[in-house]
Amino acid sequence: MRVEYHEFYSSNLNRVMPFKSYGHSGKPVIVFPSSGGRFYEYEDFKMIEAVKDFINDGKFIFYTVDSVDYESWLAKGKWPGDMARMHNIFDKYIIDEFVPFVRSHSGWNGSMITTGCSMGGFHSANFYFRHPDIFDTVIALSGIYDIRFFVGNDVSDLGVYFNSPVDYLKGMNDSYYLDLYRKGKIIICTGQGNWEEDSIRDTRLLGEVLRSKNVPAWIDFWGYDVHHDWPWWRIQMPYFLGKL
Repeated sequence: MRVEYHEFYSSNLNRVMPFKSYGHSGKPVIVFPSSGGRFYEYEDFKMIEAVKDFINDGKFIFYTVDSVDYESWLAKGKWPGDMARMHNIFDKYIIDEFVPFVRSHSGWNGSMITTGCSMGGFHSANFYFRHPDIFDTVIALSGIYDIRFFVGNDVSDLGVYFNSPVDYLKGMNDSYYLDLYRKGKIIICTGQGNWEEDSIRDTRLLGEVLRSKNVPAWIDFWGYDVHHDWPWWRIQMPYFLGKL
């Protein structure tokens, strides 16, 4: 497997952002880390090992990005509007800087996949729904989709509102976006075991919103023995890749 370390200076974030890539050809998969995680955690927790056959067969190239969570949604004490502004800077980094790098590096000109576990599930879904012109597939595992989990009940700031999928999708009537969602592949999965209570609630809520918009989605609840932890995500991720 070709494994490469990369970094470049982000003019949006005003810092050098490191990341890694795994693979030599195929459709790019952009991986967001779990809460406050780093670009190397996906490899450290053996997720790359779990999907190595897909990578070695040239079906996918995985790109694992770094996070700024502790400056945005995990910045306790910060006003929610400022949390959102920091996240939106991160959004510009991903869309305006990182995605063009991926296109150049991979030679792939089509749509991409976004994925992540736990908070990475939130990020992957949020990026998919905000940018369906770039991503045509999302595999979100054990995610949170209601921004109130991070900011409390006040979502009056537009920057906060437009990072809460269950809210902005409920208000979505733009046929351009809805048509792209309906053509895409949406996989939202959670276990029902330990530490999955918040994800169960949000997965169910997101599924209801998507159904109300006639957007097909695979909303998958695994068993009561399936916990919010890496051993299960190592099983889920290759399972869903195999179904695409």
